Amino acid sequence: MSRYGIAIDIEKCTGCYSCFLACRDEYVGNDHPPVSVAQPEDAQKWIDVKEIEHGNGTRLKVDYIPVLCQHCENAPCMTPGPEGAVYRRGDGIVIIDPEKARGHKEILNACPYRVIFWNEEKNVPQKCTLCAHMLDSGEKTVRCVEVCPTGAMVFGDMDDPDSKISKLLAEKADKVEDFKPEFETRPTVKYISLPKPFIAGEVILSDKPNECLRGAKVTLMNDAGEAVMETETDFFGDFEFKALSKGVDYTLKAVFKGYFPEEMTVRTNSSKNVGIISLRAK
Repeated sequence: MSRYGIAIDIEKCTGCYSCFLACRDEYVGNDHPPVSVAQPEDAQKWIDVKEIEHGNGTRLKVDYIPVLCQHCENAPCMTPGPEGAVYRRGDGIVIIDPEKARGHKEILNACPYRVIFWNEEKNVPQKCTLCAHMLDSGEKTVRCVEVCPTGAMVFGDMDDPDSKISKLLAEKADKVEDFKPEFETRPTVKYISLPKPFIAGEVILSDKPNECLRGAKVTLMNDAGEAVMETETDFFGDFEFKALSKGVDYTLKAVFKGYFPEEMTVRTNSSKNVGIISLRAK
């Protein structure tokens, strides 16, 4: 049997909210028995596009992370409530039974991702169903993926090595992560290129402060003094190191022929714009 999942490439997501709107269009006011009752008109985001700002000043970046039910293999939401109130289908989709789960609000707090919502009118918890009703009727994709204009979201059978999602996850294996891996839920929603800290800045020459310095060598070193990454300043004198580990002390070293090198220590608790590094003439 298929094991369905979604891969989301954060580098391709523009925050257009098409996925959110398509989900609303499919579920607001529409019952899809036996997997869901109608989503109310407000207060629920079965797919929530989170806007993440990092950096500062002239080097501010914005990433968008669509967050939905992770359809976990180890789903905490299956623990509370009566037997069968929340169940995992053979194809990996986690479903809240709208009849058996009725009145069991405790199911909401069992989800560490906080993607289960309470329908006050229907007295039932509900969430993304991975469009199970569409798949059961023979559709080959789900609404959020269907409308994504940039191809940031890919749906498919994760157990089929020839499926589009399996090929993508294999191709981008070094960038594939779980959202909030500390929860240890083994989700079948996978993320590619989740935001990581960056260090950026500009190098100038102290005796030529109004000129852009291209070609200065900038090295990022670990606490043992070993080079982790190297780059050169661009046409504007700017440099950037991306996809860094969080909470690490790095040393930046800027070098240009005929000038004294400059070093500084930077800790990646968050993305950093170190500003201007000025090199003095020898």
